[in-house]
Amino acid sequence: KQECMTESYGVPGGYILELIQLVTIAIVQGVTEFLPISSSGHLVLVPIFAGWPDQGLLIDVAVHVGTLGAVTVYLWRDVWRLFRAPFRIGRGTGDPDVRLLFHLVIATIPVVIAGLLVHKFVGNSLRTIPVIGWTTLIFGLVLYATDRFGAQFRRMDDMEAGAALWIGLSQILALIPGTSRSGITVTVARLLGYDRREAARFSMLLSIPTIIAAGGLAGKDLLESGDSMLQYDAVIALCLSFVMALIAIIAMMGWLRHATFTPFVIYRIGLGLFLLAVAYL
Repeated sequence: KQECMTESYGVPGGYILELIQLVTIAIVQGVTEFLPISSSGHLVLVPIFAGWPDQGLLIDVAVHVGTLGAVTVYLWRDVWRLFRAPFRIGRGTGDPDVRLLFHLVIATIPVVIAGLLVHKFVGNSLRTIPVIGWTTLIFGLVLYATDRFGAQFRRMDDMEAGAALWIGLSQILALIPGTSRSGITVTVARLLGYDRREAARFSMLLSIPTIIAAGGLAGKDLLESGDSMLQYDAVIALCLSFVMALIAIIAMMGWLRHATFTPFVIYRIGLGLFLLAVAYL
C-alpha cells in the first residue's frame, strides 16, 4: 500500500485506500444501507475479514451520502413534500405534508440524543464480531416474527405521532452494530401494523436527516483538509454507493410488492451464526 505523510482522517497508518478496497466498501454500503441487514455491521466486518485497515470515518460518510442521493431520487415525490412542508405549516398538522415532516422530526430526535451519548461514553467498543453476530441473529428473528404475524392495514399517510415516536425510539437500538437501522425501524412499523412497502418507505425517509447531518459536517472537513487524494477517493466512493443503493432500493421495493422480508431474515441468520462461530469456536 502507498503511504501518505499527511493525516488521512481516521485511516490507520495514513494509508491511502486502494481502489479495490474503495470499490468494495462503496458496493457493500450501497447494497446494504436500505436492506434490513445492517450496513454499519458490514462496514465493520469487511476490513476485518479482508485484512484491510479501517476505511476511516470520512469514507464511511461519503458512501452514506451516496446512498442519500439514491433514496432522494427514488422517493423524490416524498422529498418534494418535505421540502414544501415548512411553507405549509400555517395550515396545521392536518396538512399531509406538514404531518410527514412532523413525524420525521419526532422520530429523529431520540436517536440524535442517544447517538451523542453513545459517542461520548461508549465510542467504538461495540464494533466487534461477537456483538455484530448476536445482534444480526437476534434482530433478524425479531424481524421475521413481526413480519410474519404483523397486520398490514396501515399506511404512512395515516401515521400518528405516537407511532412515529416508537419507530424513532427503535433507532436507538441501531446504534449497536449489526442491529440495522432499516431493519429495526421496519420491524417496529410492521409490529404497529404498517404495510411492508410503507414501512420500508418511512424507514428510508427517516435516514435522510441523519445522513444529511453527518455528511454536512464531514464534507466541510474534507474540503478544508487539502488532501486531494482523500477527496478523490471520497467522490469515487460516493458515486459507486449511489448507483448500488438505487439498484438495491428498486429491487427491494419491487420484491415487497408480492413477497416478505424472509430472504433477508435467512441471510441474517446465516451471517449471525457464522460470526458467532468465528467468535467462539
